[in-house]
Amino acid sequence: MRRTPPRGRGGFTSFPRSCAQDQRVQMTATATAAAPPKESPYFIEKVLWVKHWTDRLFSFAITRPASFRFRSGEFVMIGLPPREELGEKKPILRAYSIGSPSFAEELEFFSIKVPDGPLTSRLQQIQEGDEILLGKKPTGTLVLDAVRPGKRLFLFGTGTGLAPWLSVARDPDAYSRFERVIVCHGVREVKELAYRDLFTAEIFDDPLVGDEARAQLTYYPTVTREPFERQGRFTDLIASGKLFSDLGIEGGKFDPEHDRAMLCGSMAMIKDTAAMLEAQGLKEGSNAEPGDFVIERAFVG
Repeated sequence: MRRTPPRGRGGFTSFPRSCAQDQRVQMTATATAAAPPKESPYFIEKVLWVKHWTDRLFSFAITRPASFRFRSGEFVMIGLPPREELGEKKPILRAYSIGSPSFAEELEFFSIKVPDGPLTSRLQQIQEGDEILLGKKPTGTLVLDAVRPGKRLFLFGTGTGLAPWLSVARDPDAYSRFERVIVCHGVREVKELAYRDLFTAEIFDDPLVGDEARAQLTYYPTVTREPFERQGRFTDLIASGKLFSDLGIEGGKFDPEHDRAMLCGSMAMIKDTAAMLEAQGLKEGSNAEPGDFVIERAFVG
């Protein structure tokens, strides 16, 4: 007598699952249960303070995660949480140079205000206690390790391109590697010389670099659109030799043997100044191969 196989629902014949099928089901269930939640690529930090320099410029600082490490002069992605009530699903993030030295307990940033900017239109409204998204992977070329040893380190920055020099100029390594550190800040109007007090007075009281800064730091501001003690673009000051005469440097040009430079700010300034440095014998460097000057390729391309 033939035995009829059992029928399942709907009259279809059902057969026992194989051991392999059972194992696959069990493994899938175990993997699903054991899968860890996806780790966020950002830290969520708190705003500690905000300072508005002008209607175009402001600075702010946020808490620093215990595990966050960076080299003075590097940049990181920062942003604001998406506003779900407005249908935003993803945060808007931008690259910002870190203005604090690598050992600081807080992270400082220097930003321009763009009225219609996707991020800065909101960022300029932040207040103490607000949340900021901080990327976990700082990087960059504007670091001391990317330039060869020398006597003088020129830090050229226009506008908020001063930010990485806030970090580098407060790092003791800058003064141990170079006899002279020259912070060159170019702006359009005098009121945009943010951090002027830092470089002319406050840094000299810094417990870590105060004595070194007093002996080795030179602050060189210049303005392009209104009267000031020094006027002109960096490229014009370099071409005319005035930059060097103002600083008491003989020769009227850069010395490839002794001079090193870092550039940050407007794309036009970076490209034009880099071309002048190369014409005077300095070679561009990188993290992989230190040179005589560096720019941030991530911004300039």
